[in-house]
Amino acid sequence: MAKVDYATLKKGGFMRQKQKNNFSLRLACVGGALTAENLKKIAEVAEKYGDGYVHLTSRQGVEIPFIKLDDIDDVTADLAKGGCRPGVCGPRVRTVTACQGNAVCPSGNINSYDIAVKLNERYFGRELPHKFKFGVTGCQNNCLKAEENDVGIKGAAQISWKEDTCIHCGVCEKACREEAISFQDDKLIIDNEKCNYCGRCAKSCPVDAWDVNEAFLVSFGGTFGNHISKGREFLPLITSEEQLFRVTDAAIQFFADHANAGERFKFTIDRVGEEKLYEVLKGAYDG
Repeated sequence: MAKVDYATLKKGGFMRQKQKNNFSLRLACVGGALTAENLKKIAEVAEKYGDGYVHLTSRQGVEIPFIKLDDIDDVTADLAKGGCRPGVCGPRVRTVTACQGNAVCPSGNINSYDIAVKLNERYFGRELPHKFKFGVTGCQNNCLKAEENDVGIKGAAQISWKEDTCIHCGVCEKACREEAISFQDDKLIIDNEKCNYCGRCAKSCPVDAWDVNEAFLVSFGGTFGNHISKGREFLPLITSEEQLFRVTDAAIQFFADHANAGERFKFTIDRVGEEKLYEVLKGAYDG
């Protein structure tokens, strides 16, 4: 019997189960989005080749368990007919997760799914010393828990007050949970030390007295496994997609250049030094 190349199978999203010659297939669900066509095909494959059910993972993925070794090629081909493709496991960039963002959610500051797709196209499956996760959340509500990821991206609103439009109703002051807005001598004052770029002021305004620019807050080195660490923000507000991708390019290249095999990004940062990472990130930030 030919030797089974488990490493290659794992790279293709097939994970060994405790049951001999059974595998759980991880699918690539960028931003947790699946079409009705995808769902129909996944159900068909689970019935035909699996045990009639799927597992929804904590990272918005779908896994089909109890795939037999002899059926792996047929399963991959069948899924492709429904527009589905395998995810990846092991030491490489995983499928990017995201909330629905401002395309659907009233609280969203960015189109999280669009950013997730672009990140996925840029990095998915890239070979690295250890797994690497991106997560994108649309606002400070942080439904996606951005700081749990190696690189977490949070949608932000860069706001400026339009004095001529404002009617001084005070709604924005009441809406601000950080108490960053106040009116003094009929002038609106923003405390930039308190502002967290949530955008609630602009969203609550009845007369559109705010200019809003979509922006990003990025954290680095988050983990949520055997060791739990909150990703840290080393940079000021990022104000364009071009700048964002310069920074994410720099972060992942820093990990590729400095990480030891089996070492997560957080521990690479700890070992090499936050100062060195900051120097690299700031260079990318400045362009």
